[in-house]
Amino acid sequence: MKINSHNEWDTLKEVIIGRPYARANLIFKKNVSKKVLEQAEQLAYKAYPQKFLDETTEDLEDLIDVIKDFGVKIYRPDTKEIHRIFTTPYFNASAEHAYNPRDLFLIVGDTVIEAPSQERHRYFESQAYYNIFHHYFTEGSKWISAPNPRLKDKYRITYYKDNHKNIKLLEKEILFEAATIVRMGKDLLYLISSSGNKLGAIWLQNVLGKRYRVHTTDQIYHDSHIDSTVICLRPGLVLLNAKRVNEKNCPTVFNKWEKIWIDKIEQYPHDILDFHRNVRLKIYRKLLKLGFETNLNNIHSEWVGMNLLSLDPNTVIVDKVQTHLIKKLEKKGLKCIPISFRNSYFLGGIHCVTLDTVRKSKL
Repeated sequence: MKINSHNEWDTLKEVIIGRPYARANLIFKKNVSKKVLEQAEQLAYKAYPQKFLDETTEDLEDLIDVIKDFGVKIYRPDTKEIHRIFTTPYFNASAEHAYNPRDLFLIVGDTVIEAPSQERHRYFESQAYYNIFHHYFTEGSKWISAPNPRLKDKYRITYYKDNHKNIKLLEKEILFEAATIVRMGKDLLYLISSSGNKLGAIWLQNVLGKRYRVHTTDQIYHDSHIDSTVICLRPGLVLLNAKRVNEKNCPTVFNKWEKIWIDKIEQYPHDILDFHRNVRLKIYRKLLKLGFETNLNNIHSEWVGMNLLSLDPNTVIVDKVQTHLIKKLEKKGLKCIPISFRNSYFLGGIHCVTLDTVRKSKL
């Protein structure tokens, strides 16, 4: 079957789901000895202990069961080589995982667009999915890729707003991850943020042409990805993070849409915060001393709990701990299928880990 997906809500037919084979990403510029590299790799695996991976696998299998019961065909990436160290002319690195296909691929109609991530460790992550997209290509789908960025020197800067640390991408290269975009048929909303610069939006509009309209916003959220802030549920109904979006800064593309304002999300569980402080941050400091950059000092926003997947315009899969969100959605007539998704704060949410390649969809 050809790729066919125009929005976030039409009836799902085929989907890609990532794999939780994970270790800390490693980024380094200088040559290191074999002994130091082995030390770093051992530490990288300790950042994702087996118990953590077993829990994540268990939750993913439950997600897969729900989606299969809905009659959906599922594809999975090939992660055998995902942690291999690689070298570009400007840096050395290894990937963290191939867990979040949503981040690296944008589906627009019958076309898959490979995104030029701003993260060095993700430079070759997309190749874990190439067997899948080769299959779709042979079925008649289009497959294009944005120019590979060099990611050399200083391509992003740190700044502070309202005492909050933010990252801004410079306009030196085309940079964006696909999860910075939400699709609504002929309209796409692109979040200018730490995961997408203005050049990325311009490139996307040029490639898609006059048939599509790429709207941009830099007012609602400055960190990574849009799906913890905006979720389009069905034509004319959008879920909005009320802590970030308000009537003044709400993108004009939603002027005539009905809005569900969500102002409350579950707080970080204590065990998640303990794991971050006592395991991840300690390994982060050890790797830094060895000369390796990594993202272990980061934890996803609590608002990753808003991250959900639509099976059709009336049915969504939601993290079961988000009871306030579930009540809000049910009031609007949506059927919520709750599942456990315990480790989304480190790996990604239900929307992140899935990529809808085929929906019963027309433009």
